Amino acid sequence: MSTPAGVGAMQPAADGAGAADTERKRRSQGLSLPTPLSLGSPDPASLTLGREGLTRQVGWGIVGCGWVARDHLLPGLLATPDARLVAACDRAAAAAARLAAAGDAGALHDTGANILPTTDLDALLAQPGLDAVYVATPNDAHRTVVEAVAARGVPVLCEKPLAADVDDAAAIVESCRGVLAATAFDQRFHPAHRRIAEIVAAGELGTVTAVRIVYACWLPPDWSPDGAPSDNWRIDPARAGGGALVDLAPHGIDLVGPLLDGDDLDRLHVVLQRRVHPYPVDDGALLAGRTAAGVLFSGHVAFNTPDALPRRRLEVIGTRAQLVAENTMGQTAGGRLTQVDSDGTAKDVPFATATSPFAAQLAAFSAAVAGAADWPWPLERDLRLHHLLHDAIERS
Repeated sequence: MSTPAGVGAMQPAADGAGAADTERKRRSQGLSLPTPLSLGSPDPASLTLGREGLTRQVGWGIVGCGWVARDHLLPGLLATPDARLVAACDRAAAAAARLAAAGDAGALHDTGANILPTTDLDALLAQPGLDAVYVATPNDAHRTVVEAVAARGVPVLCEKPLAADVDDAAAIVESCRGVLAATAFDQRFHPAHRRIAEIVAAGELGTVTAVRIVYACWLPPDWSPDGAPSDNWRIDPARAGGGALVDLAPHGIDLVGPLLDGDDLDRLHVVLQRRVHPYPVDDGALLAGRTAAGVLFSGHVAFNTPDALPRRRLEVIGTRAQLVAENTMGQTAGGRLTQVDSDGTAKDVPFATATSPFAAQLAAFSAAVAGAADWPWPLERDLRLHHLLHDAIERS
């Protein structure tokens, strides 16, 4: 993902009841938000959300038109009837033009207005019909863009992690006070993960004891999403803030709370690995942690696992049953969810396999922008988890 032009220049718990209150305050607000039903229709029309539906489309601008925005966010936006693209900004004019053209070609409805491609962030922010901005620049550029968007009072959805370091992340949160703002943790919205949260909340697993996540891929130094020359900034310690751990682990760290009715991690340790790829950041890491209520967490993230190998797995273990999600961690729809009961009986758990987490996320945030729904995850909560990860890195 490229950076828009001008970015460099803009740039102690109490005992008893008190302890219980403290734990509740540390929890996120769970999954009470308008995302597609986990068992719902895969038809894109099912993504029309909100208390009474939206009366108009929410106009989106995209800043940073790289492969995530192009290959995942844009298709999700085009599948969401309540959202439309109005502008695309990137420091590379060709990238902005390509995204805008794809948005025009794939639009569900002809609005009569062309999508603006631009290298100028101010031009994007001045575009008529702009209601919200999605930020997908390299991590070190998030702060400058988000601060500029928030200064205009425009709702902003910023890719994870919030920033390349803690100071910039804290500044982002401060700049967004009074403005609808969120971190783009799309894994919250995968229908399989929504289904897991429903099963956990219903008590079907018994007492949940552990969450285990494997999320890995193959990312060599010369990686490219399409074979063309590419800016692989994810292995640049200054621009990314780290390697596999900083890029992949935030998804799992965030996801624990939504899966467990808001029971977030409050302890975390990490072990870094530099073993396969010759770059200056980690290409693998292990994580171990615990939630406020005592659920254990373990994770393995990696840039050194060939894509053909099993590398995306989520398990939630309880005293009565265990849920196993395969190939759901990631940007795409589908995968498989299995429940194994304590007697060894296994069954497939159905969910909406055609709904991508990006489409569901955009529908939910668009509903919040339009005032048709609340957004349940404050940036302050995301910042606390950002701190948790970086504190663990410092101790590693």
